[in-house]
Amino acid sequence: MICNLAVIKGDGIGPEVVTEAMKVLDKVGEKFGHTFNYEQILMGGCSIDATGEPLTDEAVAIAKSKDAVLLGSIGGNTQTSPWYKLPPEKRPEAGLLKIRKELELFANLRPAYLYPELKEACPLKESVAAQGFDMMIMRELTGGLYFGDRYTKEIDGVVTAVDTLTYTEKEIRRIAIKGFDIAMKRRKKVTLVDKANVLDSSRLWRKIVAEVAADYPEVEFETMLVDNAAMQLVKNPSQFDVMLTENMFGDILSDEASMITGSIGMLPSASLNETKFGMYEPSGGSAPDIAGKNIANPIATILSAAMMLRYTFDLDKEADAIETAVKKVLEEGYRTIDIAKPGEAQVKCDEMGSLIADRI
Repeated sequence: MICNLAVIKGDGIGPEVVTEAMKVLDKVGEKFGHTFNYEQILMGGCSIDATGEPLTDEAVAIAKSKDAVLLGSIGGNTQTSPWYKLPPEKRPEAGLLKIRKELELFANLRPAYLYPELKEACPLKESVAAQGFDMMIMRELTGGLYFGDRYTKEIDGVVTAVDTLTYTEKEIRRIAIKGFDIAMKRRKKVTLVDKANVLDSSRLWRKIVAEVAADYPEVEFETMLVDNAAMQLVKNPSQFDVMLTENMFGDILSDEASMITGSIGMLPSASLNETKFGMYEPSGGSAPDIAGKNIANPIATILSAAMMLRYTFDLDKEADAIETAVKKVLEEGYRTIDIAKPGEAQVKCDEMGSLIADRI
């Protein structure tokens, strides 16, 4: 198979971790007889520096012409970087919002899995970590507060900021269907996370998702308020299978879920549209404080590449090979700095990529 990818290395540690994911993909291609063609495009701070825009229309057009997008990370230090002295629509993150919208990437999949080898890195108490967990957070990605009308102006002499939270029935239904479809391939449980005791938008979510649930009688369906869900993630994460939620709640909960795995550097993500097209990226950020030091953890980006093989190209065997290689490396005791115990030997970013590629 020929796989044509747009590659966005981005800012901070992005170029380092994406390079390792490409190394692993090339080994998959060699072993299984596939060809991966890469075309690099700019997004984020590096694009601002080169073009004055966080994402150009030309870059979007290239991304649309490919089968999938492999993304590193974007942005920098919000306190010191000149990128954050620009208007909000010119900052690095505006490029991320634009590409999600332009590519119609409405479904964000963020798995959170606690590897047995990393239980000691889990910040939860031992009795909770011992149970392990394996969940998928399904976050709606192109609606809600992040895409609603917003403005700041003076009203009756008082500076007032307004952000608008809007969801349509169509937006809710399509993410719900994807959530239940994925649950059917997992443990067949969906937890809708909302704030239905306060928000009209959440009450619409409950109505529409309940209608979708009726079409999946094999799937257990429950609802949970977001504040309780945040508590349950640290009290008993093993209860969750698929967590389905709107944009902002999903943004916050997926980062919480990532940290209880021991390191955000372990968690991949996928953003899908209504076809098989997707953008695949690590859940973590650009980590500008460690950029260029060759100590970043590339596993999340490598696992994102595995998700790409599974969800865009239907190459389940190849995706399994990557995931198995990651498990082997961890079982053999190799650790990057973020997941190493005090006094434990550490490997560099490029070394971890090579170790995983060698075990494909």
